[in-house]
Amino acid sequence: MGDIKTAAEIAKEKLAKIGEPTEQERLKWKYGPEGEKLAAQYLKEDINLAAEVKKFDDKARSFIAKSVNEILLRNISLPRNEAVRKTNKKSMDGLKALKNNKAAVDNVYKKMQHVLDHYLKEGVDQKKQAYEQLKQDFEAKIQQMIRQQTGTTSARMKIDVEKQPQFQEQWQQMQAQMEGQYTQLLDEYKQELAAID
Repeated sequence: MGDIKTAAEIAKEKLAKIGEPTEQERLKWKYGPEGEKLAAQYLKEDINLAAEVKKFDDKARSFIAKSVNEILLRNISLPRNEAVRKTNKKSMDGLKALKNNKAAVDNVYKKMQHVLDHYLKEGVDQKKQAYEQLKQDFEAKIQQMIRQQTGTTSARMKIDVEKQPQFQEQWQQMQAQMEGQYTQLLDEYKQELAAID
């Protein structure tokens, strides 16, 4: 039989295989959290993001800016309510402030804004219509089930289908499917933004 190793010995062997972290990895680990904090502060308060990033030395600045960019990109999403719309605008303004190629950023923003506007104008109405149709379909199915089981109609019985777990589950699936197209386009544009200097 082979030697039985302790967890510490196994961990040491794995670490030896991985090797020492590079200087780039160490800098990322050191300054990445600083960028995350700065992005969070920017989203909560009214600070000059570009000026705050410039306070760091050249070595740290690129890691901090990259971390800030990642957080701001993650905060751009479909505008389901007014708070999300405000966060989107602030995130987009912050990204533009940090990017050197403003024209490329504006080009992506136009495409992104088109998707967000379409979602607000068309997507919300489509979701409302789909919700009402699903609700009617569920009510009809429940009425039919009651007729089959009891032999009578349940016109006097008020059934709140919206509270039914099956209704909620089906609505979540339908909503995810409807929003999937918007989200996919938005994610593509976010990748384009991430690639801009």
